[in-house]
Amino acid sequence: MRASKRDKKKIRKAFATQAAARGWRTDALKAVKDRRLRAPSSKTLRQEVEEWLAGAREGRILNKREQPYKPAVLRNYELALRLRVLPALGDRKLSDIDLADLLELKEHLLGEVVSGSTIRNSFVPLQAIYRRARRNGLVATNPTVDLSLSTAGRRDRAASPAEAAELLQVLPETEAATWATAFYAGLRRGEIQALRIQDVDFEGGTIRVERGWDAVEGPIEPKSRAGRRVVFMLDALQPYLEALDDRWDDPEALLLGSTGTSPFEPRNVERKARRALKAENKERAEAEKPLVEWFGLHEARHSFSTFMDHAGVSETRADRYMGHSAPGVAGRYRHLLPGQLAEDAKRVDEYLAGSLAGKVVEMQRPAVG
Repeated sequence: MRASKRDKKKIRKAFATQAAARGWRTDALKAVKDRRLRAPSSKTLRQEVEEWLAGAREGRILNKREQPYKPAVLRNYELALRLRVLPALGDRKLSDIDLADLLELKEHLLGEVVSGSTIRNSFVPLQAIYRRARRNGLVATNPTVDLSLSTAGRRDRAASPAEAAELLQVLPETEAATWATAFYAGLRRGEIQALRIQDVDFEGGTIRVERGWDAVEGPIEPKSRAGRRVVFMLDALQPYLEALDDRWDDPEALLLGSTGTSPFEPRNVERKARRALKAENKERAEAEKPLVEWFGLHEARHSFSTFMDHAGVSETRADRYMGHSAPGVAGRYRHLLPGQLAEDAKRVDEYLAGSLAGKVVEMQRPAVG
């Protein structure tokens, strides 16, 4: 037994032998002195979840990258916790929950035939909550540390240049422009929704990504600091966007919105796109021609990354165009110059043109920079 002056409580633990108790007491004395051990908190998991969600919404509690959580992420976290974690563990003391309890919950969810990705999404917010609780001294150990979670999921595909061009020819004008922005600029769905007329520079041949879009909150900051970026505009993309440039008079208007101030609704545009594809493939089937392959917006974004790789754009520069967070500290001190934008655009344009003409030759990869 050891007193915690900070909490004014006794720290108790039972042992099988006196020698084990003495060893723990010695370690505990030092841990209390170093402020690494304190009396267990009486707070329940439900109380800690409510406090954590409130702090995350207010921006006081940040994610692992020391950035605010996105509204959609927090909504998904809250739903997963309330549906699958709190009913089983919510009324337990935060400090009483151990790895065995989490494994039991995981096995219960597996028994309910819950998918691996759903189970993973249920425990990810719990991991964040316990990391914070451990740092704040509310628990002595983090029970989520050794919890293995499935990373297997749907494998994202990438279209070939020919498959991308073929699908775009089938889609209606606005949907074609939406998919082309993912195929040929690599923007995320929310970034495409938030794209304004003023963000597209046809003379300079660039697209400036300044924000994303949340279904409830509206315009939001990009996914990460790296999400705020400039992407070159390919020759393959320009005609699709130019066709919509005069839809609205206001430069602040949403280029691909259902109105100048309302973004497109993802399910509606996908339904419309799939309907057009189904009609095309019906005609092709009757004529015994090869069918057009479907690719979702996220798969189209993956395709842009693949095009850059095949064209020889360096991985470091490709990551910046994709809006990926820099893998190392050095990446934060390297910046793309206007000449590099034009150089990389030329590489990818030549690759796409060559591929569609049946002459695919990988360009020489430039130095990382």
